[in-house]
Amino acid sequence: MLFLLSSLLILLTVSTRSWCQSSDTMSPKASNGTPFPWEKMRLPEHIIPVHYDLLIHANLTTLTFEGTTEIEITASQPTSTIILHSHRLQISKATLKKRGRERLSAEPLTVLEYPAHEQIALLAPEPLVVGLPYVIVIDYAGHLSEHLQGFYKSTYRTKEGEVRVLASTHFEPTAARMAFPCFDEPAFKANFSVKIRREPRHLAISNMPLVKSVTVAEGLLEDHFAVTVKMSTYLVAFIISDFKSISKMTKSGVKVSIYAVADKIHQADYALDTAVTLLEFYEDYFRIPYPLPKQDLAAIPDFESGAMENWGLTTYRESILLFDAEKSSASDKLGITMTVSHELAHQWFGNLVTMEWWNDLWLNEGFAKFMEFVSVSVTHPELKVEDYFLGKCFDVMELDALNSSHPVSTAVENPAQIREMFDEVSYKKGACILNMLRDYLSAEAFKSGIVRYLQKYSYKNTRNEDLWNSMEGLDVKTMMNTWTLQKGFPLITVTVRGRNVHVRQDSERNTWVVPLVTPACAMKLFFQTLALTVEVFRLNLCIPRSRLTRHHLPKRGNVGLNLGSSPVYWLISKHKAAGDSTGDVCDFPQAFLIRLLSDLIDNQTWTDEGSVSQRMLRSQLLLLACVRKYQPCVQRAEAYFREWKDADGNLSLPSDVTLAVFAVGVQDPEGWDFLYRKYQSSLSTSEKNKIEFALGISQDKDKLQWLLEKSFKGDVIKIQEFPHILGAIGRNPVGYPLAWQFLRENWDKLIQKFELGSSSLTYMVIGTTSQFSTRARLEEVKEFFSSLKEKGSQLRCVQQTIETIGENIRWMDKNFEKIRVWLQSEKLELL
Repeated sequence: MLFLLSSLLILLTVSTRSWCQSSDTMSPKASNGTPFPWEKMRLPEHIIPVHYDLLIHANLTTLTFEGTTEIEITASQPTSTIILHSHRLQISKATLKKRGRERLSAEPLTVLEYPAHEQIALLAPEPLVVGLPYVIVIDYAGHLSEHLQGFYKSTYRTKEGEVRVLASTHFEPTAARMAFPCFDEPAFKANFSVKIRREPRHLAISNMPLVKSVTVAEGLLEDHFAVTVKMSTYLVAFIISDFKSISKMTKSGVKVSIYAVADKIHQADYALDTAVTLLEFYEDYFRIPYPLPKQDLAAIPDFESGAMENWGLTTYRESILLFDAEKSSASDKLGITMTVSHELAHQWFGNLVTMEWWNDLWLNEGFAKFMEFVSVSVTHPELKVEDYFLGKCFDVMELDALNSSHPVSTAVENPAQIREMFDEVSYKKGACILNMLRDYLSAEAFKSGIVRYLQKYSYKNTRNEDLWNSMEGLDVKTMMNTWTLQKGFPLITVTVRGRNVHVRQDSERNTWVVPLVTPACAMKLFFQTLALTVEVFRLNLCIPRSRLTRHHLPKRGNVGLNLGSSPVYWLISKHKAAGDSTGDVCDFPQAFLIRLLSDLIDNQTWTDEGSVSQRMLRSQLLLLACVRKYQPCVQRAEAYFREWKDADGNLSLPSDVTLAVFAVGVQDPEGWDFLYRKYQSSLSTSEKNKIEFALGISQDKDKLQWLLEKSFKGDVIKIQEFPHILGAIGRNPVGYPLAWQFLRENWDKLIQKFELGSSSLTYMVIGTTSQFSTRARLEEVKEFFSSLKEKGSQLRCVQQTIETIGENIRWMDKNFEKIRVWLQSEKLELL
């Protein structure tokens, strides 16, 4: 009853807030107090941008920038009001140019600002004439953002210790408006001409190649870039830095370049070769040439997400693009390959053809995730990526089983709701249902359909149904709408009786159209009722991997271990046995885990030998054994750590066992301090990531608290790493109370650094709370988040973590005593 009342309270809070916002938007007021002429979050459709001329001048000393934006527009109906986006920009002047019979006239525009919707209104003295080209000119200024969105500041330290500043962009989904006033919605595609003013010591790059550089004043150059193809605002990009680069040409003549800081450019070779290979693959697979003359990949020192698909200038975290041949692991190589594949797939799915609105984000992200596996399985067969695809489906089914999940295609409106769409449902479920469709149609028929889709809608925007209508033959739309327009998934029960196969789907609310394939694909049919019986001549009904259901799945939170070259999923439970006085630390019995896996652990060599999957297995097993204090592993790791420390960190450790070595070494105070010192001087992002992880699993509460505070400052440890550090400490049996307390005490600062709805904020909320398993903790969580009101109570991740904690409690109530009795019978102990 208490849970229901709290849920009702949250619902009423959200509903009341929504009603109040609705009432406010009936008569919105501009920042100067005058009526604002537009009340909706979405822009009106009767003003169409055609071409942008952007001039940007950033000062990397004062961390400010000035700009002039000229936008050619046309009107489809008479209007004297132009509504567009602007966020945190100081607009000094706006004029409207129109061409008369003999000359170009310019008229001043009145500017009204409505910060609540991140909009401005430009008021013309007379209505615009339908079909006539106009140009709006806006002069403005702004500060480089400190928070990794929009046009923002990034820094790095050279190996000599000098701190250098650069400026980079990240506009997806709604941050182009932080760099220049614009029609910042994906359907308002236009061409862009970019000019960047810079000092001679810097380099500027953008979506298109440099055309020329001109001197505009002493010590000031202006770079002019070629006009872009027609594209959405969120794909515009520019970087001002002192990066170095290496380049290669594809077979079709596209110049591919990697940009990185000078001290790390030697780590760019693997990404460059990979990008060339993958770009050539996609040109062949999609049967559409890559439309730009170059493709740059830039490693940015400060970067919140993993990567971004800006057309012609994809950007990445350093750790996801740079490969250190001595210190990067097999897992690092796999991650780099898959991420580069993902961003290059976007050059077609997302950039060439773009979803009309963010409700169909999965058309971008689901496809790019799916194409990672399609492409890399061909270009890098040694990585055996097909072994990992099913695990992605398992991951998202855990989330999608919650009532607080959402359909793949979901209505969204404001920026926070849009940011929430960048989750596992859009990426992984989107990829899994595409794989299901490909299995059903056949690989060739599916490929033909997506090629038709890309060719028909090039440089345009699409909806869900446009993709389904591009698939020939079967009623794909009817089937796929059940997978994209409703949340969750069906529970399928298959019963064999003689030659009859009886199939039943169980669901509390919905039914799905499920594709079934008989052996050797002799029969294909839709299963869209609650039950179906099929007569077959062979008894094994063939259901492809992507259609496995809950009966085949590990329980919530299971991890997959890859044995050799074929995937075997070990059902390691979610660690539901209570361990401390509050019952929140869910820790599985150490002795049972070691007994289960000891043979595998003992057979591992402390080397970098073997296939990628064997190496990844080795890394996981040895880390698990060392963290669980399996003495043969701990002793070996201690010996390695002593040697590495005695050599002042210059000893080359096997990269696949480094994490296990650091995890043991960090438990000693001197080892912890030494690792932190090496973190400060390391030029290997892979090594730094391993050190970060190790620091977060210390059993010293004072060290963990210091790490939280230090990483939140964002100086030595960059702020982009804070969500991962908070999450690691939140999973630490010693550290989880510290992480939860830190989240609550610093929430207002957190939502300034990481915006509401962002994947970083979601990760922190889930990472610090989702393993709670007591009613007291559940009430704590509900009380805290409900108190936030518009500053967080409405977030989907909050509802998800509340539901997950409730599920944890029910699991504990049902199973804890049974496990305790079983462990006693097995003479094992609860930790």
